[in-house]
Amino acid sequence: MKRILIIEDEPAIRMALEDDFTFEGYRVDSAATGPEGLEKAVDLDLDIIILDLMLPGLNGLEICKELRKRDIGTPIIMLTARSQEFDKVLGLELGADDYITKPFSMFELHARVKALLRRSEIRGHQSEKDKIHIGPFELDAAKYLFTKNGEPVQLTTIEFDLMKLLMQHAGHVLKRDDILNSVWGEEVYVTPRTVDTHIANLRKKIEDNPGESHWITGVRGVGYKFNSDAPLQNLHQT
Repeated sequence: MKRILIIEDEPAIRMALEDDFTFEGYRVDSAATGPEGLEKAVDLDLDIIILDLMLPGLNGLEICKELRKRDIGTPIIMLTARSQEFDKVLGLELGADDYITKPFSMFELHARVKALLRRSEIRGHQSEKDKIHIGPFELDAAKYLFTKNGEPVQLTTIEFDLMKLLMQHAGHVLKRDDILNSVWGEEVYVTPRTVDTHIANLRKKIEDNPGESHWITGVRGVGYKFNSDAPLQNLHQT
């Protein structure tokens, strides 16, 4: 049974989510405040977290940032009543795996939850064949581990899947639509801007100078590729 944590301060929404996911066969935990939600997210063995943006005591962005700071990689879907792209982008930058804007349909929310859980299950069945080593980077899908020069780099669920896809096709340009379908799934609707945001996050984590794009380069109007040849400044690194 999959275990889900719902952190939502609006009683009607929280209870509706609790009832719906319980009916669908999930083990459901919930919290009505930010501090309570953070405590449960840290202490419980969870498969996924549904996290509201606006919460009393500690907002969703702060909770997301704190969880990732503690290397807790539980997939997070952020709920937001705001329509500004700033909130969505910031949530992704702080480690959320996906977001959905209120009001939302339960069908869409379930589709996104299932997509994230499916990716987690796929990673759980990876084998040693799923190791990729390029330049200073190594990705071990079986251990859910990504390293640079032997040092672990903390990636979110989406960032890890995106990094794996790029490295598997190193040297080839991947179209944004192909990235969306491979990483998020065809049944989940997200915009190409979401891909750009996650690519920007990856660059911050893997590039020696995040302002320069040596390893992940973009092709305007098409997509992105991971370069299989090490840039000059990395040639003497071990």
